[in-house]
Amino acid sequence: MPTTRLAVTGATWITPNLRRLHLRSDDLSAFADSGFTDRYLKLVFPKPGVTYPDQIDVRELRGTMPAEDLPVVRTYTALHPDVSAGTLDIDFVVHGDEGVAGPWAANAKPGDTLLANGPGGAYRPLASADWHLLAGDESAVPAIAAALEALPADAVARVVLLVESAEHEPRLALPSGGTVVFVHRDGDRGDSLLAAAVRAVDWLDGRVHAFVHGEAEEVMRGVRPYLRTERGLGREQLSISGYWRRGRTEDSFRQWKADFARAEGDEREERRP
Repeated sequence: MPTTRLAVTGATWITPNLRRLHLRSDDLSAFADSGFTDRYLKLVFPKPGVTYPDQIDVRELRGTMPAEDLPVVRTYTALHPDVSAGTLDIDFVVHGDEGVAGPWAANAKPGDTLLANGPGGAYRPLASADWHLLAGDESAVPAIAAALEALPADAVARVVLLVESAEHEPRLALPSGGTVVFVHRDGDRGDSLLAAAVRAVDWLDGRVHAFVHGEAEEVMRGVRPYLRTERGLGREQLSISGYWRRGRTEDSFRQWKADFARAEGDEREERRP
């Protein structure tokens, strides 16, 4: 993937823990043919004091550089890319000083720069679907919002979002046939809340196209069996994957996802590496 340098031009708090950075690059040509609504970038955070090549390909570096010197990589959805203007947005979930990307985004100011590889992507809501099911936690809000923006004005959509509390509910641009259910953790871990809420959605007639992403255990062991086995959704009807896993770094989570896919005998379930 090509390395893109992004400069911060501004920021907006979407919710108390979701901060949108407005970014600009001299070259966003890599997005010219990107029609996916879950398009993502691999954000690269170099380690202080380590010298890297101008074009950072982390996969190549893994074979030539000690593990402790490798840059930190985090995956984020790229929103509203405008190739001609060279602008895009990225929404960051911020939990205080936890993690790498969140604290960086919370303190980012105009002029700060960010390195990114990409874009990648695999999902766009099918125009041929009779209705759409979109579900996830805060990490999936950007991709779900992008999918809703891509739907026709009269589309039928059912959205389920797990967030911390009422004040953490994002505003979504729903089509005329769209509804949203917000589920609140209220300080709890939220285990099984998303799966229970998805099960509670009234199942509509016709062919559904579903997008479900968020915490891996909740999504892959909670929601996935319901949609794949009980509702009988085929692979072409479902984009489902964990965006993160509680207690795991992105590197160890990547290995967990690969192991899970092999155990299930279906590597195609993997959407966003």
